[in-house]
Amino acid sequence: MATEQTLDTSGTDSLLPTSDPFADWYGDTGWRRETGDSVAHGVAVRSEIAANDCDSLWRVLVEHRLLTRLAGPLAGECFADVLAQWEEHLSALVPRSDWEQAAVVPRPSRDPAGSAELLRHGFAPVRVLAVRPADRLAAPGPATQPGVRIRPAEPADLDTAVALSLRLQRYDAQFGLATPRPNAEGLLREALSEELRRGEPTAWLAELYGRPLGLLRIQFPPGTAWISPFVAVDRMGYVASLHVDEAARSSGVGSALAAHAHQLFDEAGMEAALLHHALPNPTSTPFWYAQGYRPLWTYWYRRPAVR
Repeated sequence: MATEQTLDTSGTDSLLPTSDPFADWYGDTGWRRETGDSVAHGVAVRSEIAANDCDSLWRVLVEHRLLTRLAGPLAGECFADVLAQWEEHLSALVPRSDWEQAAVVPRPSRDPAGSAELLRHGFAPVRVLAVRPADRLAAPGPATQPGVRIRPAEPADLDTAVALSLRLQRYDAQFGLATPRPNAEGLLREALSEELRRGEPTAWLAELYGRPLGLLRIQFPPGTAWISPFVAVDRMGYVASLHVDEAARSSGVGSALAAHAHQLFDEAGMEAALLHHALPNPTSTPFWYAQGYRPLWTYWYRRPAVR
Protein backbone atom coordinates (compact mmCIF):
# COMPACT_ATOMS: atom_id res chain seq x y z
CA MET A 1 0.00 0.00 0.00
CA ALA A 2 1.40 3.37 -0.95
CA THR A 3 1.86 5.81 1.90
CA GLU A 4 3.25 9.26 2.59
CA GLN A 5 6.91 9.27 3.61
CA THR A 6 6.93 12.71 5.24
CA LEU A 7 5.29 14.21 8.30
CA ASP A 8 3.79 17.67 8.59
CA THR A 9 5.20 18.78 11.92
CA SER A 10 4.29 22.45 11.53
CA GLY A 11 2.30 23.64 14.50
CA THR A 12 2.82 20.39 16.41
CA ASP A 13 6.41 19.77 17.49
CA SER A 14 9.71 20.96 16.07
CA LEU A 15 11.47 17.87 17.49
CA LEU A 16 9.39 15.44 15.45
CA PRO A 17 11.30 13.99 12.48
CA THR A 18 10.45 15.19 8.99
CA SER A 19 10.88 11.67 7.60
CA ASP A 20 8.52 8.91 8.64
CA PRO A 21 9.97 6.94 11.61
CA PHE A 22 7.63 4.04 10.87
CA ALA A 23 8.41 3.75 7.15
CA ASP A 24 10.15 0.39 7.57
CA TRP A 25 7.10 -1.03 9.36
CA TYR A 26 4.59 -0.54 6.58
CA GLY A 27 2.82 -3.56 5.14
CA ASP A 28 0.01 -4.11 2.68
CA THR A 29 -2.97 -3.84 5.02
CA GLY A 30 -4.22 -0.30 5.37
CA TRP A 31 -7.16 2.06 5.15
CA ARG A 32 -7.70 5.64 4.05
CA ARG A 33 -10.64 7.98 4.61
CA GLU A 34 -10.98 11.51 3.20
CA THR A 35 -13.59 14.17 3.92
CA GLY A 36 -13.01 17.44 2.14
CA ASP A 37 -9.51 18.60 3.01
CA SER A 38 -9.25 16.17 5.94
CA VAL A 39 -7.69 12.72 5.79
CA ALA A 40 -6.93 9.75 8.02
CA HIS A 41 -4.52 7.12 6.82
CA GLY A 42 -3.78 3.99 8.83
CA VAL A 43 -1.53 0.98 8.23
CA ALA A 44 -1.72 -2.24 10.27
CA VAL A 45 1.53 -3.91 11.34
CA ARG A 46 2.38 -6.72 13.74
CA SER A 47 5.51 -7.32 15.81
CA GLU A 48 6.39 -10.26 18.04
CA ILE A 49 9.17 -11.12 20.48
CA ALA A 50 10.02 -14.38 22.22
CA ALA A 51 9.31 -15.00 25.89
CA ASN A 52 13.04 -15.58 26.46
CA ASP A 53 13.94 -12.14 25.07
CA CYS A 54 14.86 -9.56 27.73
CA ASP A 55 12.55 -7.05 26.03
CA SER A 56 9.63 -9.31 26.99
CA LEU A 57 9.98 -7.97 30.54
CA TRP A 58 8.92 -4.49 29.42
CA ARG A 59 6.22 -5.18 26.81
CA VAL A 60 3.70 -7.72 25.58
CA LEU A 61 4.84 -10.54 23.31
CA VAL A 62 2.67 -9.49 20.36
CA GLU A 63 1.86 -5.91 19.39
CA HIS A 64 -0.66 -5.00 16.70
CA ARG A 65 0.02 -1.38 15.72
CA LEU A 66 -2.02 1.06 13.73
CA LEU A 67 0.38 3.59 12.22
CA THR A 68 -1.53 6.76 11.45
CA ARG A 69 -1.34 10.01 9.51
CA LEU A 70 -4.09 12.49 10.36
CA ALA A 71 -4.58 15.93 8.82
CA GLY A 72 -7.33 18.52 8.51
CA PRO A 73 -10.12 19.87 10.74
CA LEU A 74 -12.20 16.68 10.40
CA ALA A 75 -9.31 14.28 10.88
CA GLY A 76 -10.92 12.82 13.99
CA GLU A 77 -14.08 11.88 12.11
CA CYS A 78 -12.03 10.30 9.34
CA PHE A 79 -9.93 8.45 11.92
CA ALA A 80 -13.06 6.98 13.54
CA ASP A 81 -13.81 5.15 10.29
CA VAL A 82 -10.20 3.94 9.89
CA LEU A 83 -10.13 2.78 13.51
CA ALA A 84 -13.37 0.83 13.06
CA GLN A 85 -11.97 -0.96 10.00
CA TRP A 86 -8.76 -1.83 11.85
CA GLU A 87 -10.76 -3.23 14.78
CA GLU A 88 -12.76 -5.40 12.40
CA HIS A 89 -9.44 -6.61 10.98
CA LEU A 90 -8.16 -7.43 14.49
CA SER A 91 -11.33 -9.26 15.51
CA ALA A 92 -10.83 -11.71 12.67
CA LEU A 93 -7.13 -12.16 13.42
CA VAL A 94 -6.54 -12.04 17.19
CA PRO A 95 -7.84 -14.40 19.90
CA ARG A 96 -10.19 -12.64 22.30
CA SER A 97 -8.88 -11.79 25.79
CA ASP A 98 -5.29 -12.86 25.08
CA TRP A 99 -3.26 -10.85 27.63
CA GLU A 100 -0.07 -11.33 25.61
CA GLN A 101 -1.45 -9.40 22.64
CA ALA A 102 -2.02 -5.65 22.64
CA ALA A 103 -3.39 -3.10 20.20
CA VAL A 104 -1.16 -0.03 19.99
CA VAL A 105 -1.56 3.36 18.30
CA PRO A 106 1.48 5.67 18.48
CA ARG A 107 0.70 9.37 18.08
CA PRO A 108 2.74 12.61 18.27
CA SER A 109 2.14 13.81 21.81
CA ARG A 110 1.33 17.41 20.86
CA ASP A 111 -1.22 16.41 18.21
CA PRO A 112 -4.56 15.67 19.94
CA ALA A 113 -6.30 14.53 16.75
CA GLY A 114 -7.90 11.12 17.22
CA SER A 115 -7.64 11.10 21.03
CA ALA A 116 -11.40 11.13 21.64
CA GLU A 117 -11.93 8.29 19.17
CA LEU A 118 -9.22 6.19 20.83
CA LEU A 119 -10.83 6.71 24.24
CA ARG A 120 -14.21 5.65 22.89
CA HIS A 121 -12.65 2.42 21.66
CA GLY A 122 -11.12 1.55 25.02
CA PHE A 123 -7.56 2.78 24.45
CA ALA A 124 -5.52 4.60 27.09
CA PRO A 125 -2.33 6.67 26.80
CA VAL A 126 0.04 4.33 28.62
CA ARG A 127 3.57 4.79 27.29
CA VAL A 128 5.49 7.94 26.36
CA LEU A 129 8.73 8.60 24.54
CA ALA A 130 9.94 11.76 26.28
CA VAL A 131 12.67 14.13 25.15
CA ARG A 132 14.94 16.59 26.93
CA PRO A 133 16.80 18.99 24.59
CA ALA A 134 20.36 19.62 25.69
CA ASP A 135 19.71 23.31 26.31
CA ARG A 136 16.60 22.70 28.40
CA LEU A 137 16.89 23.63 32.05
CA ALA A 138 15.81 21.16 34.70
CA ALA A 139 14.29 22.08 38.04
CA PRO A 140 16.75 24.03 40.20
CA GLY A 141 18.83 22.04 42.64
CA PRO A 142 22.33 20.69 43.15
CA ALA A 143 23.61 18.00 40.81
CA THR A 144 24.92 16.11 43.84
CA GLN A 145 23.23 15.43 47.15
CA PRO A 146 24.78 15.02 50.62
CA GLY A 147 25.73 11.42 51.26
CA VAL A 148 25.21 10.37 47.62
CA ARG A 149 28.07 8.86 45.65
CA ILE A 150 27.70 7.79 42.02
CA ARG A 151 30.14 5.32 40.53
CA PRO A 152 30.30 2.96 37.53
CA ALA A 153 28.76 -0.44 38.18
CA GLU A 154 31.31 -3.25 37.97
CA PRO A 155 30.99 -7.02 37.43
CA ALA A 156 31.16 -7.49 41.21
CA ASP A 157 27.96 -5.40 41.46
CA LEU A 158 25.94 -7.82 39.36
CA ASP A 159 23.74 -9.11 42.21
CA THR A 160 22.93 -5.57 43.30
CA ALA A 161 22.14 -4.43 39.76
CA VAL A 162 19.89 -7.46 39.19
CA ALA A 163 18.03 -6.90 42.46
CA LEU A 164 17.39 -3.23 41.70
CA SER A 165 16.30 -3.98 38.12
CA LEU A 166 13.97 -6.74 39.28
CA ARG A 167 12.27 -4.37 41.72
CA LEU A 168 11.85 -1.82 38.93
CA GLN A 169 10.32 -4.42 36.61
CA ARG A 170 7.89 -5.62 39.27
CA TYR A 171 6.86 -2.06 40.10
CA ASP A 172 6.35 -1.10 36.45
CA ALA A 173 4.18 -4.20 35.90
CA GLN A 174 1.39 -2.41 37.76
CA PHE A 175 0.88 -0.01 34.85
CA GLY A 176 -0.01 -2.43 32.07
CA LEU A 177 3.18 -2.75 29.97
CA ALA A 178 5.90 -4.54 31.92
CA THR A 179 4.86 -8.16 32.43
CA PRO A 180 5.83 -10.35 35.42
CA ARG A 181 7.58 -13.43 34.06
CA PRO A 182 9.04 -16.47 35.85
CA ASN A 183 12.34 -16.07 34.00
CA ALA A 184 12.70 -12.35 34.78
CA GLU A 185 15.68 -12.69 37.12
CA GLY A 186 17.58 -14.90 34.68
CA LEU A 187 16.97 -12.57 31.74
CA LEU A 188 18.07 -9.52 33.72
CA ARG A 189 21.17 -11.31 35.02
CA GLU A 190 22.24 -12.29 31.52
CA ALA A 191 21.70 -8.79 30.08
CA LEU A 192 23.37 -6.98 32.98
CA SER A 193 26.30 -9.39 33.11
CA GLU A 194 27.08 -8.58 29.49
CA GLU A 195 26.64 -4.85 30.05
CA LEU A 196 28.91 -4.73 33.11
CA ARG A 197 31.71 -6.45 31.22
CA ARG A 198 31.91 -3.71 28.58
CA GLY A 199 34.76 -1.25 28.65
CA GLU A 200 32.66 1.91 28.50
CA PRO A 201 30.45 2.29 31.60
CA THR A 202 26.75 2.52 30.76
CA ALA A 203 25.48 1.33 34.15
CA TRP A 204 25.96 3.46 37.25
CA LEU A 205 25.22 2.83 40.91
CA ALA A 206 24.20 5.49 43.43
CA GLU A 207 25.24 4.84 47.00
CA LEU A 208 23.61 6.65 49.90
CA TYR A 209 26.11 6.71 52.77
CA GLY A 210 27.76 3.63 51.29
CA ARG A 211 24.59 1.64 50.61
CA PRO A 212 23.78 1.00 46.91
CA LEU A 213 20.19 2.17 46.46
CA GLY A 214 19.95 3.45 42.88
CA LEU A 215 20.77 2.18 39.39
CA LEU A 216 21.07 4.14 36.13
CA ARG A 217 21.49 2.58 32.67
CA ILE A 218 22.15 4.77 29.62
CA GLN A 219 23.02 4.41 25.94
CA PHE A 220 25.18 6.47 23.58
CA PRO A 221 25.56 6.38 19.79
CA PRO A 222 25.80 4.06 17.96
CA GLY A 223 23.73 2.17 20.53
CA THR A 224 20.91 4.70 20.13
CA ALA A 225 20.50 4.10 16.39
CA TRP A 226 17.26 2.19 17.06
CA ILE A 227 15.60 5.28 18.60
CA SER A 228 17.13 7.97 16.35
CA PRO A 229 14.35 7.95 13.67
CA PHE A 230 11.85 9.25 16.22
CA VAL A 231 13.45 12.62 16.95
CA ALA A 232 14.81 15.47 14.82
CA VAL A 233 18.37 15.56 16.19
CA ASP A 234 21.52 13.84 14.95
CA ARG A 235 23.04 12.75 18.28
CA MET A 236 20.97 11.60 21.22
CA GLY A 237 21.50 9.77 24.49
CA TYR A 238 18.94 7.33 25.86
CA VAL A 239 18.07 6.64 29.49
CA ALA A 240 17.30 2.93 29.43
CA SER A 241 16.29 2.84 33.09
CA LEU A 242 16.63 4.63 36.39
CA HIS A 243 15.49 3.05 39.63
CA VAL A 244 15.78 4.16 43.22
CA ASP A 245 15.04 1.74 46.02
CA GLU A 246 11.98 2.65 48.06
CA ALA A 247 14.18 3.20 51.12
CA ALA A 248 15.89 6.12 49.31
CA ARG A 249 12.88 7.82 47.73
CA SER A 250 12.88 11.62 48.16
CA SER A 251 16.49 11.52 49.35
CA GLY A 252 17.94 13.12 46.21
CA VAL A 253 19.35 9.85 44.83
CA GLY A 254 17.11 9.91 41.75
CA SER A 255 17.83 13.55 40.97
CA ALA A 256 21.57 12.94 41.37
CA LEU A 257 21.44 10.00 38.95
CA ALA A 258 19.45 12.00 36.40
CA ALA A 259 21.87 14.93 36.67
CA HIS A 260 24.76 12.51 36.22
CA ALA A 261 23.21 11.10 33.04
CA HIS A 262 22.70 14.59 31.63
CA GLN A 263 26.26 15.58 32.46
CA LEU A 264 27.57 12.52 30.62
CA PHE A 265 25.35 13.29 27.63
CA ASP A 266 26.50 16.92 27.57
CA GLU A 267 30.16 15.91 27.75
CA ALA A 268 29.62 13.54 24.82
CA GLY A 269 27.96 16.25 22.73
CA MET A 270 24.44 14.83 22.75
CA GLU A 271 21.79 17.20 21.38
CA ALA A 272 18.97 15.60 23.35
CA ALA A 273 18.19 12.85 25.83
CA LEU A 274 15.33 10.40 25.31
CA LEU A 275 13.57 7.89 27.53
CA HIS A 276 10.40 5.82 27.73
CA HIS A 277 8.18 5.87 30.77
CA ALA A 278 4.76 4.60 31.81
CA LEU A 279 2.40 7.56 31.83
CA PRO A 280 0.23 6.21 34.72
CA ASN A 281 3.31 5.80 36.94
CA PRO A 282 2.75 8.29 39.80
CA THR A 283 6.46 8.61 40.55
CA SER A 284 8.29 8.55 37.22
CA THR A 285 5.97 10.89 35.30
CA PRO A 286 6.31 13.94 37.59
CA PHE A 287 9.96 13.10 38.28
CA TRP A 288 11.08 13.09 34.66
CA TYR A 289 9.18 16.23 33.72
CA ALA A 290 10.76 18.01 36.68
CA GLN A 291 14.12 17.04 35.14
CA GLY A 292 13.29 18.92 31.93
CA TYR A 293 11.66 16.18 29.81
CA ARG A 294 8.43 16.48 27.86
CA PRO A 295 6.31 14.04 25.84
CA LEU A 296 7.29 13.54 22.19
CA TRP A 297 5.38 10.37 21.21
CA THR A 298 2.42 8.91 23.11
CA TYR A 299 1.55 5.23 22.71
CA TRP A 300 -2.13 4.41 23.18
CA TYR A 301 -2.66 0.83 24.34
CA ARG A 302 -5.51 -1.60 24.65
CA ARG A 303 -4.57 -4.84 26.34
CA PRO A 304 -5.83 -7.42 25.48
CA ALA A 305 -5.99 -6.30 21.85
CA VAL A 306 -9.51 -7.76 21.42
CA ARG A 307 -11.85 -8.05 24.39
